[in-house]
Amino acid sequence: MKILFIGDIVGEVGRRMLSEHLKSLQNEYSIDLTIVNGENAAHGKGITPKIYDSFKSLGVDVITLGNHAFSKNIIKEYMEKFDDLVRPCNMEPLEYGRGFVTCHINNLDIMIINICGKAFMDNILIDPFEATDEILENNSADIIFVDFHGEATAEKRCYFEYYKDRIQCVVGTHTHVQTADEMISNGSCFISDVGMCGAINSILGRDIEEVISRTIYQQKTYFTPAKGPGMLCGVVIDIDEITKKVQKIERIQIKETLN
Repeated sequence: MKILFIGDIVGEVGRRMLSEHLKSLQNEYSIDLTIVNGENAAHGKGITPKIYDSFKSLGVDVITLGNHAFSKNIIKEYMEKFDDLVRPCNMEPLEYGRGFVTCHINNLDIMIINICGKAFMDNILIDPFEATDEILENNSADIIFVDFHGEATAEKRCYFEYYKDRIQCVVGTHTHVQTADEMISNGSCFISDVGMCGAINSILGRDIEEVISRTIYQQKTYFTPAKGPGMLCGVVIDIDEITKKVQKIERIQIKETLN
């Protein structure tokens, strides 16, 4: 079982990078399940039904979200219909969508959970450990995959260490910078942050001058994604279908040439 997970897709550049490289990655690694984080896909904040449809047409199986899950109000109307769109299970509002989904692939049930950390995050109603315990107590699967959307590296690592006997894959998103700490322990894998798909010449995918104006001069700005050459970050996870243990986690990073 090979799972491809691609980190936060930021704006038009991120969507283009996914469109241009997804199929070749799926073919190169013989991918069985493709998951992407789409919470920044719509102009840097949120996702729309149109973008959801475009991701599905590219061959994406499951789309996870994050703290910007509800930035585009229109998506609330579609969350029940889109049964492979996963919002953070512990973030308000709780009445829309689902916090986990289960896919059946190669005679295995794979559960994908989306959860937000508490540290430096807003609108988190349920502790991530409590939320995960509730899901695991009431549901079962052969393989469990968690997109942990959070700021704090320590919180993500603590989560992995606590659940590594019960959850095979814990991948971090949200900070948009790919970390070099991928590891396997007890047959489960972890990485603090998978990285982003977006413009290379940016601040976490955002326009540099806009971020400077807001940070230094306190000017009101918009969440404008940067343009120009892009990068795509992700991981490929190889899981033994008999033992249900992770055999390998490999970082993926594709960078276009800067002008």
